[in-house]
Amino acid sequence: MALRRARPLFVIVVIVLATTIAALALSPRLCSQSAPASSSATPKKKPAPNPQFDPGSVNGGTYRNKTLGLSCKIPEGWVLRTEEMNAPDSDKPPDLSAENPAPSAAASVLLAAFSRPPAARGEDVNSSILIAAESVSAYPGLKDAVQYFGPLTEVAKAQGFTADAEPYEIAIGTRALVRADFHKDVGRRVMWQSTLAMLAHGYAVSITLIGGTEDEVENLMEGLSFSANGK
Repeated sequence: MALRRARPLFVIVVIVLATTIAALALSPRLCSQSAPASSSATPKKKPAPNPQFDPGSVNGGTYRNKTLGLSCKIPEGWVLRTEEMNAPDSDKPPDLSAENPAPSAAASVLLAAFSRPPAARGEDVNSSILIAAESVSAYPGLKDAVQYFGPLTEVAKAQGFTADAEPYEIAIGTRALVRADFHKDVGRRVMWQSTLAMLAHGYAVSITLIGGTEDEVENLMEGLSFSANGK
């Protein structure tokens, strides 16, 4: 069953924001060519998180989420931007279309980590890890994580990405997820992106990994683990 398009697709907005930040953090020349227009929509205040869903925390260079039984290692020296991306008065990512102008107010970024501050310029891709969650009630008809990847692939292609293959199932520890891989030429560099999605505890959860090489993305994925003791 296809998802209704009338709902804002928060996970896609987060991924587009991440890839935009990664692209803008390359050379100034590339930034001047690729900078998108800012959204004019008024930011919405996010409601208080569900007390039964653990937003997770970072300790000793590892993000842990008890509800999901998820651990994610953050490379040494990376910077965290989770609170900034969740701030109600922060700059919003660009509109994707007139039909889907803004992310859902019920969504939360659980982890946003970057290899360098997003505003810092560099010749290489600003590698990143983004983990986001949203109540499945925001997506009428959502029954399986693979349904994310229909509209996600369309938006990724619109952003210049090429899908490497159809979404496929993978297992990480005790958890089965759906994965999709993309790449995009950015000047003389290639941006590689892999997104994992799952439905758990009434939430749609996405994990997006971005790197300058396929090996870098795989190394970031090796830092993910799931245990059987999630709530």
